[in-house]
Amino acid sequence: MMTMALLLILALFAAAIPISYLAERARTGLGALTLFIVATIGMFLLSTTIPEILNAANNNRYTETYYWVPEIDASFSLFVDGISFSISFIALILIALTSLYSIPYMKDRDDINPYYSLLALLSLGLLGIFITSNLLLFYFFWELILIPSYFIIGTWGGGDSYGVAFKFFIITHAGAVLVLLGIGSVFVITGSLDMFQVTAALATMQTGPIGWILIAFTIGFAVKLAVVPAHIWLPDAYSESPATMSALLGGVMTTAGAYGILRISLGVVLPALLSNPFGVQFLHTLALFGILSALFGSLVAVQENDVNRMLAYSSISHMGYVVFALSLFPNPLAIIATVLHLLNHGATKGLFFLTTGDIVKKAGTRDMNELSGVASCMPVTGTCSAISALSIGGVPPFACFISEFLIFMSAFQVAIIDSFYLIPTFLLLAANVLSLAYALRYVGNVLLGPPDTNQMNERSALVLGVVVALAVIVVILGIWPSIFTQLIALVNFQT
Repeated sequence: MMTMALLLILALFAAAIPISYLAERARTGLGALTLFIVATIGMFLLSTTIPEILNAANNNRYTETYYWVPEIDASFSLFVDGISFSISFIALILIALTSLYSIPYMKDRDDINPYYSLLALLSLGLLGIFITSNLLLFYFFWELILIPSYFIIGTWGGGDSYGVAFKFFIITHAGAVLVLLGIGSVFVITGSLDMFQVTAALATMQTGPIGWILIAFTIGFAVKLAVVPAHIWLPDAYSESPATMSALLGGVMTTAGAYGILRISLGVVLPALLSNPFGVQFLHTLALFGILSALFGSLVAVQENDVNRMLAYSSISHMGYVVFALSLFPNPLAIIATVLHLLNHGATKGLFFLTTGDIVKKAGTRDMNELSGVASCMPVTGTCSAISALSIGGVPPFACFISEFLIFMSAFQVAIIDSFYLIPTFLLLAANVLSLAYALRYVGNVLLGPPDTNQMNERSALVLGVVVALAVIVVILGIWPSIFTQLIALVNFQT
């Protein structure tokens, strides 16, 4: 009997081919509607796994295993726990809404046919990363997301789009090589490719090369996460991508990098080193890179006049928050805070890119000095954009406030035991102040003030429906985070 996780994977794979033919009738939006329906079905399929996630007898985990490559003892294994469910669910929401947003956004393009197929393949790769426990299969999905991303950025981006796409592909693929090296080393040492079996096997071994495996995995994932100094692909990719792709880059793609560090670097490899000084030094180093990214990203963002580049450096800064929170592993509150911030940042940044994409398309400029009074001309879009900006700035009751608050609370918990974290925590507070500064600058310069002489107005009801739906989600995540935190808290990295 076909089961839920495999159905989700097959649905996205099967959708990729017919969507390209449906997209020939792009003016009717059939390709977008098909992807929207598949993503919505995916949310339903994921939701059916919740009873198993709540079942402690099954380690709070829903699992499926299929015969695959017996020669290397590799099974096609899928799983859903509180973390993978939460991240996958928000990813599917963003995929569904960006596909609808694409109908009016991409209607002027004549070469639309492959767009939705590539979007479906990108969705397949992202969801596969979050729900597989086989490391080789994880790598397949990890590499899969590079191909549709390259063509979406290159074909429908602006400026030197293929140059930007090539830069993105080469740098992130270099990181993927390190991930593959880590996977190969793990298999040689343990004889297994299953994450949970590898965790148990490594815990019984002497340190040996485990430290180097940990470093290889972490650097490889950090490239996708765009941690300083591996961030150089991100500003150009965000700036020149279509708004829909930027929303997925900012909302889901960087999340994949953070998920890799949490699930594999920290969840699989690090437990074998936690009693070793190397493990502590590794976490301290991770904290320093997190602070560097948070401060650097926010310092550049506060000076940027290009809206898209401001959002890009904002993402670098917020991924710095995430890396710092990851360095607090295995503190339970830090794990909850990390995943919650990935969810909140994903929804918020998706909303931010879609609203600014609409504004920029109407105004014909990305320069904040040439934009003013947008809220008076486009009240719904302006309000939703303000919600996203204030959330990024850490203003309550919007989403990012609560996850940032939990990051700081967990940091103070750890600092009581390890005084190293005191200074980095206060530096992160400084980055948080700068985040509020560039958020308020955006609201003041772009949304408020006298309207620009080039009058703008709201776009279609479909666009407004998408951004309003995301804005509601950003508010709900801010005032009711327990819908996900209760599931995240069930994950035990020791089992």
